Amino acid sequence: MLDWIRNYLDLQKRALDSIDHDAVVKLAAILRDAHAAGRMIFACGNGASAANSSHFACDLGKNGSAAMPAPFRVLSLNDNTPWMTAIGNDFAYEDVYWRQLVNYAQAGDVLVGISVSGNSPNVVKATEWAREHGLRTVAIIGGHRGKAGDLADLSIVVDDRHFGRAEDAHMTILHMAVFAFMEGVVPKA
Repeated sequence: MLDWIRNYLDLQKRALDSIDHDAVVKLAAILRDAHAAGRMIFACGNGASAANSSHFACDLGKNGSAAMPAPFRVLSLNDNTPWMTAIGNDFAYEDVYWRQLVNYAQAGDVLVGISVSGNSPNVVKATEWAREHGLRTVAIIGGHRGKAGDLADLSIVVDDRHFGRAEDAHMTILHMAVFAFMEGVVPKA
């Protein structure tokens, strides 16, 4: 098992090393610009990517906001379970995010879709809807890349297809974006 652990950690380091640093800078700039304009930032994902979405919204909303003169306006779309189950039941599970955006989103807002495969139908449909309605779109995806990555204005790829390693690296990306505000290193517009 020790060899397996060493190998796993070596592969995790490779996954982290695959993160495009310039793309993370671009993500921070998108968040900075949205904040400056008073725009909403939405995030979504499925499974562990939903947990990462929630974690990101919590960190940006609390810790990122504490470092700024005004709070971030951020919402994880997967945190409204009653609404998601109603949409999933009455329409389709692939509609659970874009149908919430209809109620909340406006042109100029930001959508951060998180999907290891890049092909989660609800994240893809939300990204399509967001693009059609003037939102800035970010896809944080794994080595499969997928349709969400093709659709987004900014794609940040973790070049690993292992769900655990990609999800861990996704959270690292999101933490870097938040901590850049907390530690005051986001460049001015």
